[in-house]
Amino acid sequence: WQPTHLFADWFLDPDELAGKFNSKTKAIIINTPNNPIGKVFTKDELQMIADLCIKHDTLCFSDEVYEWLVYRGHQHVKIATLPGMWDRTVTIGSAGKTFSVTGWKLGWSIGPEQLMKHLQTVMQNSLYTCPTPLQEAVAQGLLLNYELMDQPECYFTSLADELEGKRDRLADIVEEAGMTPVIPEGGYFMLVDVTALNQDLSHMDEDEAYDYKFVKWMIKEKKLAAIPVTAFVGEESTKDFEKYIRLCFIKQDSTLDAARSILKSWTKV
Repeated sequence: WQPTHLFADWFLDPDELAGKFNSKTKAIIINTPNNPIGKVFTKDELQMIADLCIKHDTLCFSDEVYEWLVYRGHQHVKIATLPGMWDRTVTIGSAGKTFSVTGWKLGWSIGPEQLMKHLQTVMQNSLYTCPTPLQEAVAQGLLLNYELMDQPECYFTSLADELEGKRDRLADIVEEAGMTPVIPEGGYFMLVDVTALNQDLSHMDEDEAYDYKFVKWMIKEKKLAAIPVTAFVGEESTKDFEKYIRLCFIKQDSTLDAARSILKSWTKV
């Protein structure tokens, strides 16, 4: 198959981004690999952000919870590794995403001491206790997999290899149903453009964005679940994204089989 959308179409406009920074800008939050669009920021893109952070003395909070789920042809770069960025960056990781145990609400932040001490204060006054047994399990998992790095048994790499096949399979499925997949470079979500279906939803709540109405209709009529993409954007961007839904492909093959069966029999209601 040949995907209609590639991630060359998704980028930060340098002039627009620079225009968002000034002497009052305290911090920027970035997310790579990105949820929901699946974009993996290139080193050049991260350098552009880093240059602005340094110029305006701005902190950077880098959400990298999908750092190990990067597909062939792409590479995860930590913005904290770029010159001048370690002292101003807090990097966020997730045990739930790394080891596919999202029910374990456990993660970590990495950064310089002068920033971490403030995070420690916030955490101390936000949480009563930590799940110590889970922390120990995650620590052992990290140690084991670092020792196995670049070997077939390493979970960090084997999961990405497995999910790349599921990603490509889901892309085939939605294309067969007349929708357009946006092929993710990382993570386990896929945006799907449903414009071509031209589904009439005029009988539903007029105050809701089209994607909200579409996913409610799809759950009720097709028994297939998705997330409306406008849930992730501001009001000014709703019109740009309301014809997209987000699907998840970190699923058993039997679930993907069921999705294919549903979409094969797709009819307008």
